[in-house]
This record gives sequence, structure tokens and C-alpha cells, in this order.
Amino acid sequence: MTVTPTPLSGALVIHPQVYHDTRGYFYELFNKNKFAEHALPAEFVQDNFSKSQKNTLRGLHFQNPPYTQGKLVFAVTGKVLDVIVDIRKNSPTYGKNFTVELSEENKTMLWIPPGFAHGFLTLEDNTIFSYKCTNVYHQPSESGIRWNDPFLGISWKIKNPILSEKDLNQPLWKDFVSLF
Repeated sequence: MTVTPTPLSGALVIHPQVYHDTRGYFYELFNKNKFAEHALPAEFVQDNFSKSQKNTLRGLHFQNPPYTQGKLVFAVTGKVLDVIVDIRKNSPTYGKNFTVELSEENKTMLWIPPGFAHGFLTLEDNTIFSYKCTNVYHQPSESGIRWNDPFLGISWKIKNPILSEKDLNQPLWKDFVSLF
């Protein structure tokens, strides 16, 4: 397993060791001891899957304290453009974003600590995306930021994604008050 820091402190890109042979491939998605070696969480309490068609955008979402969630995310099938935004007020990268492509092919994972908004755009039909979470979902703590906020300047490379009503109506950055 190779762990690479992102420009946003605490967020990490993880490349598992993949073993290929004539049958296909094998890799460890999660190993408590190896995660602990890299100061990654060793306990996840909820797993989520989503299946989406190409050009579906989900996000930017997070849960407010005290129900914050760290997330280990990856594409089971298909491909996504994954985006995180630092919403920690005292962070030197507050308001900055980071993007990475996660796919079934590259098997790359992203560790997103609490204090980040998260979203992704599916780049292929029938993409199945997985989130391993460090806290359970708590609807009253759920919040978000508008996916196309001009201040954030995220390069989604799409103008009209498929969005939920909720994501269409998230607040803009200028109206957002971080609790982190």
C-alpha cells in the first residue's frame, strides 16, 4: 500500500498493492494494521454504496460536529472525478479543493478526514461508488455547499450534470458558516 499526501492537510491518496494473475486480480481494500501504520482510522462503522449513471454529480456533502465523518472512498466499478473542499476554518487550505480520478481500473482510494466537503462526478454509466465511514449517518447534521460555487472554482468539466433537488439548492460559499 502506498499512501500519498494531498495538498490539503490530512487528506490522503491510497494505492493498494494489486496482485494480478490469469484469474484476474486481488487486493486488500482495508487492513487494520496497515492503516494504523499510516495513522489512518482503524475503525469504520458504516459502509455506503451508490450506483449512478454517467454525468451524475453528488455533493458537496458533509456532516457537522459532533457527527462528523471521515470517509474512505473508491470506485467499485466505473470511474469518478472525486472532489474534496477543506472547510476547516483554521486550516491554511480553508476553501481550497483537490480532485482525483478514482476508478475500478486504477483502484485508487481517497481518505477524507472530518472537516472536508465531498462530492463526485461519475464519468461512466453504472458506476458503483463506495464510502467507508467513521461515523453513522445523522440526517440533522447533514449539510453541503453548492457544487458549482464560483468562489471554489472546481473544474468539474461538465456544465449540466444530473443533480438531486437537494444538491441544486445547497448554499453558496459566501453564505456558508463552517462549524469546523
